[in-house]
Amino acid sequence: MTGDTAIIIPARYGSSRLKGKPLIEVNGKPIIQWVFEKAVKASLADRVIIATDNQEILTTCLLFGAEAELTSDTHNCGSDRIQEVMERHPEIQYVVNLQGDEPLIKPESIDEVIKNIREDDSADISTLVRILRDKKDIENPNIVKCVVDNYGYALYFSRSKIPFERNEGHAVFYGHLGIYGYKRDALKKMTNSPQSSLELSESLEQLRALQYGIKIKTSVVDFNPVGIDTVEDLEKFRKIVESQL
Repeated sequence: MTGDTAIIIPARYGSSRLKGKPLIEVNGKPIIQWVFEKAVKASLADRVIIATDNQEILTTCLLFGAEAELTSDTHNCGSDRIQEVMERHPEIQYVVNLQGDEPLIKPESIDEVIKNIREDDSADISTLVRILRDKKDIENPNIVKCVVDNYGYALYFSRSKIPFERNEGHAVFYGHLGIYGYKRDALKKMTNSPQSSLELSESLEQLRALQYGIKIKTSVVDFNPVGIDTVEDLEKFRKIVESQL
């Protein structure tokens, strides 16, 4: 298949809280299919590839008509899995890392990530943020915060509340959404670089990119996609699907 822009969805079988998560069915469809069907609606992508370490996931994806590839089961993160697929496809110059557990992602938001990485010569990586207004969200270490410069480039990501408010009423707090667009060379540089001290400290791989001088462009969106990490998240998604029937 031709085209220089791809969405690659990493789908790992092992999950500490929901084993075999991509294969869990909601309303007759596995979660990975829900994500795939949103991805193919993104108008700026030429193709969508599911990258998995598991034969059962691969077979399931091929059965519902997806392009899918088997990858190593030793990767530390989704970016490494995507890099393996990229190496097989020299024609791909721009790639979106779309998490396989976010079935409510909006196709237009995926397009925003692609637009930034294709049109901004200064951006090596693109991603999305949302404005946080709830104090509990701002202080929740499971919600990653981001501070940006005046041109929309990320300065830092943290599980801590950033910026610290010495003087209240000036800061806007942004929560990070875990979707990334990469230029080919940027992904290769990031995945070939050793894990950085900041990354290891906060357990955030995007800090490796920043620490190695890779520029990340952000766009602000007005939605909070439901990521499925726990049984509670799964039930929340089931209820959303049922409400839309």
